[in-house]
Amino acid sequence: MRIRRAVFLTALVLASATVAIGQAAPLKLEKTIELQDVQGRIDHMSIDIAGQRLFVSALGNNTVEVVDLKAGKRAHSISGLKEPQGALYIANKNRLFVASDKDGTVKVFDGASFQLLKTVEYGDDADNLRYDSARERVYVGFGGGALGETDTDGQKIAETKLDAHPESFQLEKGSSRIYVNLPGSRKVAVVDREAHSVVTSWGMGLTLGNYAMALDEADHRLFVVSRAPARLVVMDTATGKVVQKLAAVGDCDDIFFDQAHKRIYATGGEGAISVFEQQDPDHYREMARVPTVKGARTSFFSPDLGRLYVAVRRQGSSPAAIQVFSVVP
Repeated sequence: MRIRRAVFLTALVLASATVAIGQAAPLKLEKTIELQDVQGRIDHMSIDIAGQRLFVSALGNNTVEVVDLKAGKRAHSISGLKEPQGALYIANKNRLFVASDKDGTVKVFDGASFQLLKTVEYGDDADNLRYDSARERVYVGFGGGALGETDTDGQKIAETKLDAHPESFQLEKGSSRIYVNLPGSRKVAVVDREAHSVVTSWGMGLTLGNYAMALDEADHRLFVVSRAPARLVVMDTATGKVVQKLAAVGDCDDIFFDQAHKRIYATGGEGAISVFEQQDPDHYREMARVPTVKGARTSFFSPDLGRLYVAVRRQGSSPAAIQVFSVVP
């Protein structure tokens, strides 16, 4: 009798969770912007808030696509790149940085004319880009394990050695810390960007494929999504301890924390967005799985515009596109 009751209660809890997920509507598909003739995988993105432009790293197409968000169409295409993976727009300089895998370069473009201003050589697999606005420094993950640092003119400043290729990383504003995903060595490295060294690292245990990362600096929480198994891992940045683990969408490559709504958006190639609610810094729940398109695993969240942009690669006769989701309070 006890066993049957336990099974019944478990089924009831699961059913209730499913209903809760099904009823939630934290994101609404507002429009889809087609990117005709764009082939292959699409990687990371950046945004120009004032100019309403989205910069899309079309890795498989060897281009960066510039999307006019207000008009809902492509405005320009930067060609001649070699598998671009990261894009970073710096508004006060009106410059676009593009990191490419195949030639290991970071190219700096004028944000108005898209004229190439400088090419910074890193040798191999230049990937994610981040900007420290207080220090006016650009960071790039590259090669077998390093973070490169340049100024906004593309002049090299320093490098920090790591023991595996860095995927997503996040910069704290209130300290010199950088948190870096190192899936190759199954850990998160904590870098001191003033000392250009790793000060500590936190192992991921049996959790593999820690590619995506977001940060809630105010509550000292780091959000990492793994791929095997597909899990949201919440970590305390003061101690490195795991606060909570939750099932998440599969094949995730981007995750964002929405400070205003206390939500986390994780996009996965499984074909959905896992939306998590922060009940308090120690407790989270998946409130919805919003359907997208299979293979759509990269995205960009703009808190200023209240929009989540999801990249969809070309599939058969269906063109590549950007799905625009508005945040529903």
